[in-house]
Amino acid sequence: MRHLFITLIAAVLTVAGVLGWYLSTSLPRADGEAVLPGLQERVVVRRDVHGVPHIKAASDHDAYAALGYVHAQDRFWQMEMNRRAGAGRMSEVLGVAALETDRFLRTLGLYRLAEASLGYLRPEVREALQAYADGVNGWLRSRDGALPPEFVLLRYQPEPWTPADSLVWGRLMGLQLAGNWRDELLRQRVAAVLPADRTAMLWAPYPSGAPTTVTLAQGALDSMLAAIPDLLQPHLASNVWAVSGTHTASGKPVLANDPHLGFTAPILWYLATLEAPGLYVSGATVPGVPFHLLGHNRQIAWGMTTTHSDLMDLFVEKDQGDRYLSPEGPQAFETRDEVIAVRGAAPVTLTVRSTVHGPIISDLLGDRAEGMVLALSSATLHPNDRTAQGIYRLNRAHDWAGFVAALDDYDSPQQNVGYADVTGNIGFLVPGRVPLRKAGDGLTPSPGWTGERDWTGWVPRDALPRLYNPPQGRIVNANNKVVPDGYPYLIAATWPEPVRAERILQVLGEPRHHGPAQAKALQYDTLSLVATRARQRLGGLTPASDAARHALDRLRTWDGVMDSNRPEPLLFETWMQILQRRLIEDDLGPLTASFTLVRPLFLDLAMAGQGGWCDDQRTPTAETCPDIASRALEDAVATLGERYGTDMTQWRWGDAHQAVFAHRMLSQVPVLGWLSTLTIPTDGGDFTVNRGTFAPGEGFSHSHGAGLRAVYDLANLDNSRFVIATGQSGNPLSGHYGDLLRPWRDGDTFPIGAAASVVAVLTLEPR
Repeated sequence: MRHLFITLIAAVLTVAGVLGWYLSTSLPRADGEAVLPGLQERVVVRRDVHGVPHIKAASDHDAYAALGYVHAQDRFWQMEMNRRAGAGRMSEVLGVAALETDRFLRTLGLYRLAEASLGYLRPEVREALQAYADGVNGWLRSRDGALPPEFVLLRYQPEPWTPADSLVWGRLMGLQLAGNWRDELLRQRVAAVLPADRTAMLWAPYPSGAPTTVTLAQGALDSMLAAIPDLLQPHLASNVWAVSGTHTASGKPVLANDPHLGFTAPILWYLATLEAPGLYVSGATVPGVPFHLLGHNRQIAWGMTTTHSDLMDLFVEKDQGDRYLSPEGPQAFETRDEVIAVRGAAPVTLTVRSTVHGPIISDLLGDRAEGMVLALSSATLHPNDRTAQGIYRLNRAHDWAGFVAALDDYDSPQQNVGYADVTGNIGFLVPGRVPLRKAGDGLTPSPGWTGERDWTGWVPRDALPRLYNPPQGRIVNANNKVVPDGYPYLIAATWPEPVRAERILQVLGEPRHHGPAQAKALQYDTLSLVATRARQRLGGLTPASDAARHALDRLRTWDGVMDSNRPEPLLFETWMQILQRRLIEDDLGPLTASFTLVRPLFLDLAMAGQGGWCDDQRTPTAETCPDIASRALEDAVATLGERYGTDMTQWRWGDAHQAVFAHRMLSQVPVLGWLSTLTIPTDGGDFTVNRGTFAPGEGFSHSHGAGLRAVYDLANLDNSRFVIATGQSGNPLSGHYGDLLRPWRDGDTFPIGAAASVVAVLTLEPR
């Protein structure tokens, strides 16, 4: 028996060793020579210590082909999942678990739109997309070892890459970065239980004087809210600012940018530099896409934030069987059948119906109650989208005029783009399609059969917000309102809280030079203006317990810095969550669960006594605002005491607030999930410049923030510095899978491109 046991152990170890060796062959070759069919001439790929490539080629074609090759080397599983998500084809490899997401994406028809948009692009843009695809496919055909571990575990071979595979990612981002459809549904649902004035308070109006960058049936609504896939939930944030040379020691501008998106392992971004005759671009790419989304060339630098413009509307249609009602009378639905292959199960046929407003998304629920269905209009759901061309041209722009001309081709999603150039100019442009509505503000679903709120076109390009060399020498956007009151077009009816922009302006207004080092420090700033202003609500509190009184004393003397080593941020965030829940749950009941993130503007109004929120309707006595805040603080102290012990001095924000980067597939697999998930305690919160947005109810897990940070020095663009949140590789076996996690957290940024030290050189040879 003992001999048999030893034999079995030896066999298991042998198999594990062979499998480990085989999987290790999936790691990319970074040194030596490799053949890339289709190249016109030799390409040299130099990698630095972080695995960041500097690609030097003799032509644009070869540069893009080589970028496709190195993207595939390092991130092909990520590329595969992105294109399958956009095409609604994840069920083919992941089975029934992905079916509902696929049904939603097939209904929207994003991949069909990506294919159609190719015909609207200039020949040179299509040629670049094809060269990139050829580079990806060259790697697929010529690689020496195994595919990335995910393919081995799932036992399937990927299809060749196509230009539409690169374009469909932009469609996904168009929905994520302009996704107010959830708020439309939620607002309609809340309006059924609250009067209009109290409903409006939950989406509190933008404060006067705050920064502007440029001076159905209720059950069906609930079901539709729940049906929107996680992949399409809005992820809306980022910081960008530009400072002119009048405020810098060098006399040249500094531009800082940190886009905020959901965390995954690997992170979305991939750093790279491309160099060819007439082309030099360095910064952040997205694997699967050949053009730099963010970065600099030799003359200009640019960065982006989300505008929060309202680019979507839901229309309620009157369903009459095979027709729907329009102002001109009954019209036939457009229909098409989508066949979804499902691994391990029979194919599923989906019939998609569309009206003049867009696809019917409520058909996904199988619910046509009362003859009403929901259609989705979106600026992203148009075939003639030239956004890829706009980015291609942006990479080559040499001055403000070229920058503006390039972004005239940018369609969706609307973004705020900060600008700086080596001659000393700074600017800001908000390109993209914004709908012109006959009437209405887009806050709730509109009646489709009347035509009264239909879209009639787009806001004119030359009327979109812009700034160029403002007299104050500073431009700031942190998702705050981009237009002043009185702007003649509706960009959005509601805007996010302006506190990050206020904090950035506060620091930039200090009497000192703002160089690259100061820009990086500001990106890591963790002072919460929401916390410092909350002190105004502490005066009348009368907590009953000694522990809560001690907690109140700590909060009164706290400086508002969201330091991971301090107890006060943990106490404050727990208190705010409980306070908001106590204020709304007697009025909203089950809908309270839809308001998980704290809304500071609402709390300010409610705690000022507006709207009667402080009185709990479920009790016979009339509570005051200090009453409700005191009870919420008692609850917070009790909750944290149970979780972290009664010694408040030992509580740490970082024990609860940990950035979590989970692999999209391996995180679901025992053992492999633990090995592939990256975690680290972090500073910051939802309203700090160093964005630390968390998932309430999940221990304040830091799930959304700056996956990339970049500071561009226009006095010496080679001195620009970057960091991404995980690492350059998407292969968990690679040393570059998580090697940037701690530098990202701690602010250890680095130059790339010409200024980087080379540690490996790969020569790609034409066949």
